[in-house]
Amino acid sequence: MITLLLALMLLLPLPAVGEGDVSITELMARNGVYENGQAHDWLEITNSGAQAVSLSGWGISDDASAPFAFVFPDNTTLKPGAQALVWCVGKAGPPVKGAHNAPFKLSGEGETLYLTRPDGSQAQALAFPEQYGNTAWGLAGGMYGFLEQATPGKPNPDTAFASRADTPQLTPGQFFEGALTVTLTAAPGSDIRYTLDGSAPTRTDKAYTQPLSVDKTTVLRARVYMDGLLPSAEVAAIYIKEPPPDYPVVSLIADKKHLFDEKIGALSKGSGSTPNYEKEREYPTFVEYFAVGGALQVSQQGTFTASGHSARVNKQKSIALYARAAYGPDRFSYNPFPNRTYQSYKSWLLRAANSDAYATRLRDPAISSLAQGTGLLYQDGVPITVYINGEYWGHYNLREKINKHFVAQWEGVTKDKHIDAIDILARTGTDEFVQNGSNEDWLALMDFCRDHDLNNPDNLLYVTERLDVDSLFQHTLFEMIIGNTDMTNVRMYRVPGGKWKYLLFDVEASFMSTKETPISWYIKPKTAKRARFQHVHLAALLEVPAMREKFLMMAADMIETRFTWPNVEMHFAPWEQALQDLLPRHAARWRNITMDSWRKDINAVKHYARVRPARVIDHLCKYMKVTKEERARIFGRVEALLEQTNAK
Repeated sequence: MITLLLALMLLLPLPAVGEGDVSITELMARNGVYENGQAHDWLEITNSGAQAVSLSGWGISDDASAPFAFVFPDNTTLKPGAQALVWCVGKAGPPVKGAHNAPFKLSGEGETLYLTRPDGSQAQALAFPEQYGNTAWGLAGGMYGFLEQATPGKPNPDTAFASRADTPQLTPGQFFEGALTVTLTAAPGSDIRYTLDGSAPTRTDKAYTQPLSVDKTTVLRARVYMDGLLPSAEVAAIYIKEPPPDYPVVSLIADKKHLFDEKIGALSKGSGSTPNYEKEREYPTFVEYFAVGGALQVSQQGTFTASGHSARVNKQKSIALYARAAYGPDRFSYNPFPNRTYQSYKSWLLRAANSDAYATRLRDPAISSLAQGTGLLYQDGVPITVYINGEYWGHYNLREKINKHFVAQWEGVTKDKHIDAIDILARTGTDEFVQNGSNEDWLALMDFCRDHDLNNPDNLLYVTERLDVDSLFQHTLFEMIIGNTDMTNVRMYRVPGGKWKYLLFDVEASFMSTKETPISWYIKPKTAKRARFQHVHLAALLEVPAMREKFLMMAADMIETRFTWPNVEMHFAPWEQALQDLLPRHAARWRNITMDSWRKDINAVKHYARVRPARVIDHLCKYMKVTKEERARIFGRVEALLEQTNAK
């Protein structure tokens, strides 16, 4: 951390800037304001003179040997007293639309920035120290220091601080019965301010003077104020007046406006036909994770946002959680998932069952778990209870969050530059988008499959060197066997130097019927009219006899090893038991589901899970024109097994 001596050395009067009184007056090197997964560094240029200054040709850099890393474009004028904002996005970062974007990032460890005139003369060399997370550093009162409020593109506050107050300590979050005494401690002379409603404490909130006696579920949020110092980092905790839980619990503590404000709240209803769809701003939240029995495993500040698409219309919305370095540790140092061996996570997903929210609430995690051991990437999960600002928020399924870090863990990618280069493509309905990286190679591969006969060995080799055929076939067959009617919701990925693979995603609209969907959607000739996101590559491969045989044999094996009823029941049973325990309270909270309706839906899912695999064989044989001899050879054994095990 920054020592007080070093910080005081930096609080020096501003030296003369020179021509036009143009200078760097504010910056943020550890930005915590995330939108769509991005939080760029930024710096601010101010014209403190009485005359307008042309910035055309002026350069900014963090490298003295390359002072024109960023150059202001022609016809850039800065009026007296005005500010110009430059986003430091780095070489590979997505630019901020309509703004100045510099091809370098600021170092949170501290460095020197150089402001250079068009003629090459140096206007300013500004050294800044190690930075606090989500805190601006800049010029105030004639001196540089840390600012209590960031003001990008606006005049700076009057006061800069050399360093910040020490973080207070508080009684850890916990479950309790009876009454609980909660304490806050800080350095002598500290002014501790706290809130009990989840809001960020201010200088005017209630002062802590003695231990608090808690006799109901309570959230506490606090920080220290001291004269001459930047306010401390915040701390927060929940104290839940209940017996130790039988299932994990996640608590979120956040400002109400970030949660429920009609215009900006991530969990607000919003307006229009697609409420909240465009609200991808991340907001700060304190995250606590309590394991079975109430042991506190995670307690840190991160960020959250609403997650999902059409399900955002539901009152209980899915929530994505992120560990962000701007607020604390950059990982959740705990693994809650039973089928993973990872030590930590960058993000978690609190999934509110989405389109299955009013039915079984377990389809997606239970069905996904059937992919365990296949090599197909899927999201692991665990049933949990959630509290928001101390209020019981019901049952959620805690899931792994699909992003580059999720793929990297699965594929063993560890270097940051390689993680950043992972390609992830998404299909949602009729929309295609790049979640990370690029789709250029994928589109070229699809064009090749459309335009070439893969019965030519060279053409087939070209495709198989770029596409993991096993992954494609496994994913396609999985979707077919479970009868996923939301089959247009797909994710593909590729790690640097690897092949394109599929991951299992969003399967809650499954085991609902015995109809031909989605088999009729997948199995079409390559020449069939289709939307651009449909499976041209699958059709091209199935025109190759050896690939067709491989696909059918894989179908028989998957049904035999994964989808006979005893195996399906083994994966469903723990989820069914968990929800049987958790749902009565959830149903009372939300009043949008009953235990009777839930039981009926569970029984319906079980029925379709039993009978669908046999129907899938019928449909596959029909659409792929399988002969009787082929059917007997490929599916004879599994059909006999299904007759024994999947009886009604």
